[in-house]
Amino acid sequence: MKKQLIALMFALLPGFALAAGPSVHLDKANIDLSDKAALQDGARTFVNYCMGCHSAQYQRYERVATDLGIPEELMMENLVFTDALYGDHMKIGMRPEDSKVWFGAAPPDLTMVARVRGEDWLYTYLRSFYEDRSRPFGWNNTVFENVGMPHVLAELQGKQIKGCAPVPVKENGKVVRDSLTGEPMLAEQCDVLTVVEGTGTQTADEYDTTVRNLVAFLSYSADPIKETRHRIGVYVLLYLAFFFVFAYLLKREYWKDIK
Repeated sequence: MKKQLIALMFALLPGFALAAGPSVHLDKANIDLSDKAALQDGARTFVNYCMGCHSAQYQRYERVATDLGIPEELMMENLVFTDALYGDHMKIGMRPEDSKVWFGAAPPDLTMVARVRGEDWLYTYLRSFYEDRSRPFGWNNTVFENVGMPHVLAELQGKQIKGCAPVPVKENGKVVRDSLTGEPMLAEQCDVLTVVEGTGTQTADEYDTTVRNLVAFLSYSADPIKETRHRIGVYVLLYLAFFFVFAYLLKREYWKDIK
C-alpha cells in the first residue's frame, strides 16, 4: 500500500508542475457584478470586438437582456448582428474547421472563461498586448507569451510597445521620493509596456474601464446567478443564526438537570 501511494505521488507531480506554470503579476480587476451599466457596456464590447471569433454558446441573448435590463428591441438592434432569434444561444457563424485553417486553432468559447482563467487574469491579459513584428498577427502578450490571436482592442488602447523606461522606485509598496525635491526616485526597467500617445481612441483610464466592464460581463456569463446565490446565502446564514439562539436555549433547558 505504501509503495502504491508513493507511485501515485510521483505520477501526479508533473500535473502539479504544469498547473503552477510561470508566475505572472496579475492586476486586480475589482469588478462589481451589481453594476448593470458596466455589464451592459461589457456586453456591447463583447459582441462588437470578441464575437467575430469567440462564441458564448452556453449563454442566450434573451437571458442577457433580462438579467442586464436591456429591452428586447434594443438588444436585437444593437447587440445581435446575425439572423439569430431573441431566444437563441450566442453562437458565431465561423466554422471550427475554417478557423483552424485561418488561425491554426479554433478560438475557444468564452462563456466559462472567467471561471477557468479568473477575473484578474483576464483583466491583466487584455491590457498586456504589445507590438511584436515576429508574430503572425504582429502582437504578443506578456501574460500569455506567443499568444495566437491579434489584439482586437488595439484601436481603443492604441499601439503598445515593450522596452526599457524609467519607472518609480518602490519600497514596501510605496514610491520612494527624493528627500530634497520630493520628486519620485526613478530607475530604468526593461520589459515595460508603454502606449504610444495618440494612437488609440481611448485614454488609458477609459481603456482600463472598457476592459474591466468586458471582464465583468464575462464573469457574469460564467455564473449568471452568482449575485442571487450570494444574496440567498446571506439570508440562509441569518436564518440559521436566528434559530441557533432558540436551539441553544432549548438544549440548555433539556440539560439543566443533568450534571
